[in-house]
Amino acid sequence: MAIEKVKEYFKKFGIDNRVQEFDVSSKTVALAAEALHCDPCRIAKTLSFMVDENPILIVVAGDVKIDNSKYKAQFKAKAKMLTLEENETLIGHAVGGVCPFAINKGVKVYLDESLKRFETVFPACGSGNSAIELTIEELEEYSGYEEWIDVCKGWSN
Repeated sequence: MAIEKVKEYFKKFGIDNRVQEFDVSSKTVALAAEALHCDPCRIAKTLSFMVDENPILIVVAGDVKIDNSKYKAQFKAKAKMLTLEENETLIGHAVGGVCPFAINKGVKVYLDESLKRFETVFPACGSGNSAIELTIEELEEYSGYEEWIDVCKGWSN
């Protein structure tokens, strides 16, 4: 199970005990915010795309959407989200639990500027009923991100 992979991954950082599991679903931003009793914008949703035959992840704030023109300018390609099946195969996590931790080798992770307005955010941990609260610095460290990018709309910095 993917949540076990994530917990094992977090063990090497000594934070596996910070993973929260819920009795309710956290598969969507709204459900995760409800389970965590926080504003939806603080949910760090991880979106998966295909760029030049390579899967990538972009972690964004819960209240934003991808801006197609910004995305195209960043990646020189049209935004093409992975299918449900591709997520499990190419990323290593099912939709609803996709996160930038314990992912398949070769998957690049990007962090969107929309996250920088928060001290802490809540990404999923590999299942549709889990999350972890991380500072932005911790998110940088544990996600192994490539770079900060600006590909979203619906917020202003």
